[in-house]
Amino acid sequence: MPADNTMPVDGRDSLEQLKVMTERIPGMIFQFFRSAQGEMSFPYLAGSGTLIRHEDKRLLADDASYAFERIDPEDFPQLMTAIERSAQQQTPLATQFRLRQIDGQVRWIAARAQPEHHDNGTLWHGLMLDISEQVAHEAHLRKLSDTDALTNLANRRKLMKRLDEEISKSNRYGTPLSLMLLDLDHFKLVNDTWGHLQGDQVLSEFGSLCSELVREEDTLARLGGEEFAILLPLTPQTRCRALAERLRQRIANHDFGISRGHVTASIGIAEHRVGESRERLIDRADCSLYAAKEQGRNRVIGCLSDTAG
Repeated sequence: MPADNTMPVDGRDSLEQLKVMTERIPGMIFQFFRSAQGEMSFPYLAGSGTLIRHEDKRLLADDASYAFERIDPEDFPQLMTAIERSAQQQTPLATQFRLRQIDGQVRWIAARAQPEHHDNGTLWHGLMLDISEQVAHEAHLRKLSDTDALTNLANRRKLMKRLDEEISKSNRYGTPLSLMLLDLDHFKLVNDTWGHLQGDQVLSEFGSLCSELVREEDTLARLGGEEFAILLPLTPQTRCRALAERLRQRIANHDFGISRGHVTASIGIAEHRVGESRERLIDRADCSLYAAKEQGRNRVIGCLSDTAG
């Protein structure tokens, strides 16, 4: 006969089993009460001591402010809005926030609870779970989807997203915005002569050189192969050209391990016009890049149709 794996149903054993299970879950079971006057407390808390220490539970049973003081300031308004909405509409509470631990660590918490209306306020029955590992994993996946594997720069997908964001700002406020396209000259010869491993090293070092000269608000991306782009918010073409010329000189003078001067870059730039589409801006910068190559490479060309070019 198969083994009997059922747990005893005796009341005392069931309560003991429930206590053990509650203490071992990666979170906390709670009751949260908010009075009609706005006073908040946790009448019941049980579960993992990693979120709230056992000695704090007595304090929180009378006053929840201690726990709320440890919530990240950026997340606090969103949490309070979710509580208010749940109380008014009597809909489930579903939110997540960052909670500062006693040791200084910050953990991501997901809270799910069902409200229960009382004459003097609202009582929620719910569960809090530590989702820090899940949040970190999701952030890692987002970074992978937006990052070029070889250079660790933004990829084409990320650049297009940033282009849309900055073009929207430029259209709304009339602020300057410039785009720079960079292409390593005769890069096929680098791969054919020194091998693809050395070619990859050149691309990686090229990205590092560019990173050292751009600002935090700029977006440096590898579009693919030996083509790169730099998006410069709040930057007119004259300043973009000056940066491009510094980059060109630095690249030409850098020793990439295949003798100095063997790696150069052609650079095309264009400044966004209010109302212009993303595609049109890219096309004008690309035309400038093509002109730089046609005129002998290792040079910077601005879009001929721009007054600053």
